[in-house]
Amino acid sequence: MDEHLINPSRLVKALIRKSSLKQEVYFKTLEVFHQFKTESERFIASNQAKVLRSKFPLLFEYRERGDFQFELRFGTDILIFMMHTNVFEFPRSHEVMKTDYIRQDKNRSYCGNIMIFNFLADSFKYNRPNDLGYLIGRVFVNRELHYFLEGKREVGMLYNNFAHTSLNLKTIRSIIHSSILYTINFDLLTPPFDDLKEVTQQEMQSQLDSMAIRTGKRIGFRFQADEATSL
Repeated sequence: MDEHLINPSRLVKALIRKSSLKQEVYFKTLEVFHQFKTESERFIASNQAKVLRSKFPLLFEYRERGDFQFELRFGTDILIFMMHTNVFEFPRSHEVMKTDYIRQDKNRSYCGNIMIFNFLADSFKYNRPNDLGYLIGRVFVNRELHYFLEGKREVGMLYNNFAHTSLNLKTIRSIIHSSILYTINFDLLTPPFDDLKEVTQQEMQSQLDSMAIRTGKRIGFRFQADEATSL
């Protein structure tokens, strides 16, 4: 018998073990994502009357986009929350992998991923496919509902608490509110004058025909990681 052949029974057991782990992480993340949906919809519903009484008409709504996406639309902005359907493990060099929490049980390093993107509302209103959106945060959730969140400024970077923090409704509300606050303070900047001072007639006509002028909050600027992003 060839000693290099893999034992089929061991192979099947390994397949079942890994698949079961990933399924458990997936369903835990889906459970958390449904809580994000519920809390986001509740936030909009409980504050909509106040917004509608404002001096100028203001966009403020929750919009479902299927099983793995939903939108929060407010003012000139849209936040898109999206759950990735795959399960990930962190690279060996990642800070999370160096914690005692992971060393004690490597399976804890497998996480689902919920991402938060910011777009301009006009990008969707006027169907501008070239406009830019920005990833402002992502939440990683393991099978024990431990999490860490990394992101920009108010969204924060909290991976150092991965071993001791579990997601609950209070945390989920805090992430939603922090994401909205960051978006409100993340303003649209005008591109440098010299980047726009020359345009051909053909380019202008093309832009008028297709609304192809690409817009984003940092268009014309090199978008770099913010300094001091952690809370």
